[in-house]
Amino acid sequence: MSDEASPRLALPFLVPGQAQKEMVHNEALQRIDALAQPVAQSADLAVPPTVPTPGDCWIVAGGATGAWAGHAGDIAQWTAGGWRFLQPGEGWRCHVSDRSAAMRHDGTTWVNETVRSDGIYVDGDKVVGSRMADIDPPVGGTVVDNEGRAVINELLTALRTHGLIG
Repeated sequence: MSDEASPRLALPFLVPGQAQKEMVHNEALQRIDALAQPVAQSADLAVPPTVPTPGDCWIVAGGATGAWAGHAGDIAQWTAGGWRFLQPGEGWRCHVSDRSAAMRHDGTTWVNETVRSDGIYVDGDKVVGSRMADIDPPVGGTVVDNEGRAVINELLTALRTHGLIG
């Protein structure tokens, strides 16, 4: 552990005899503001927005340019003092507004979480999606074969729609 910052969030420490301690304290508060319950506007922008709102964050996309150049994968937060960049660590999670889902940092890159607003994903494949309408059971008895085949086809359609079978 460094004598200057905390090990996980790199929050700056106050040290005895330090001048302008409020600057170090305010920097720590700014980092906490970005990292406690983090929300990013997007993870797909490589160019900084032209009119950001103080406090808004983005996960910087690859190929970043302008003020974001060299910060791909970082969390960029706009503040009254300009852009602040936070390097994520393994296990960090961030809700991404334009995806309506969370992303997790695996120690190297940001990856989509498995549970998203439109379903549950395994290895990038949707395996559970939105609930479909009920499937009516076969009735009668004179055309059981046709009714049975129709119900089986509906079941297969539902399983395919949910991504449970190919």
